[in-house]
Amino acid sequence: MRAYGEVLRVPGLARIILAQLIARFPAGMYSLGILMHIEHEHGSYTAAGLVLAAFSVGMAIAGPFVTRLMARFGTVAVLVTTTAVSVAALLSMATLSVPLWADVLAGAVAGAAMPPVTPTVRTLYPRMVPQRLLSPLFSFDAALQEIIWVFGPVLLTLLVSVMGTGPTLLVTIAIQAVGAAFFIVSPEVRRLRIPPTSRKLGRVLRKPPVLLSVVVSAMFIGGFSAVEAGVVATFGEGALEAGIVLAVSAFGSLIGGFALGSRGITPWSVAIRLTIVLIGMAIALPMTEVVGLSIALFIAGIGTAPALAAFSAIIAGTVKFADTPEAYAWIGTGQLLGAAVGSAVAGVCIDAIGGVGGVWVAVVMVAIAATIAAVFRRHQPDLRHGIGEPPETAPVELPR
Repeated sequence: MRAYGEVLRVPGLARIILAQLIARFPAGMYSLGILMHIEHEHGSYTAAGLVLAAFSVGMAIAGPFVTRLMARFGTVAVLVTTTAVSVAALLSMATLSVPLWADVLAGAVAGAAMPPVTPTVRTLYPRMVPQRLLSPLFSFDAALQEIIWVFGPVLLTLLVSVMGTGPTLLVTIAIQAVGAAFFIVSPEVRRLRIPPTSRKLGRVLRKPPVLLSVVVSAMFIGGFSAVEAGVVATFGEGALEAGIVLAVSAFGSLIGGFALGSRGITPWSVAIRLTIVLIGMAIALPMTEVVGLSIALFIAGIGTAPALAAFSAIIAGTVKFADTPEAYAWIGTGQLLGAAVGSAVAGVCIDAIGGVGGVWVAVVMVAIAATIAAVFRRHQPDLRHGIGEPPETAPVELPR
């Protein structure tokens, strides 16, 4: 825990962590909020699914393109523009009664224009803390994001029960706008200058550690999407028991992030942490009651935040500073696509054999992820002695 104390004593870092947490908080609310609101407006879950799919595909495709614009037009300019566009698109969805095709278009625009807060902050971290503190910082960041996925859906459900879907979506949009503004006006963000990269779009994927992180994290997140679908199917849609089990899993991730975050990253780290996740999911296979599933997925959760932190550390330790935003964006794209595949395959298996089908899909996907990480461990850096100094960035000037 000493490392976390050092991290939080870094000037300005606590403010940046809080600002980006608020800015990212709506990520835990939009999926469910859009689903509920569009179903209410159009009276169809098929329609809601189309809009939500457009939103997710927009984020997945646009992420790497948007992050490259930060070097060309400036970090602040890109964050302000994307925030304004995404907020406008979401406002039209929340306030206007329009045909389904218009809501699908708005969903695609809103997803594509989601401000790149995560790539920005993970690019910023190496400029703010000593390199020996990067691994615990990435782990701390990954653990804190569980707050988004635990409390976001709970808050949204509570607001919908009190205010309805439209006003709740407006509150979610307001949180995004306030959080993004808080993040953008931070001096550290305004000072961030990312030098132009000479690489073409996608060339960063030729680096084995980056491609490995994208593929492994996609399979890993796909597994978690599958197990979530399996848990919901086991207890039924809207069941309190499903929420309890998933919250316990997220709590396990929070604990794991703090417990393992100070450990250095080795070529075996990703495989070992994913093996912890795999063990928990395998234990969940025969479980059908709350206590058993909670214990199993708590164990799986212990490896979750540390695995996500390892991906961030690998990028920071192997990619030139100018290319890190795009590299982080590709990881985000891979995770979104992995989640879509995991959910889709889980749905087929759940229809065939019940909730346990989703857990089986999760076990297979995480096992594949852990195996790939182990087999290709030579392409992962040894960061036990810290993450090397990133290359020099462009001149840093605080706007007057």
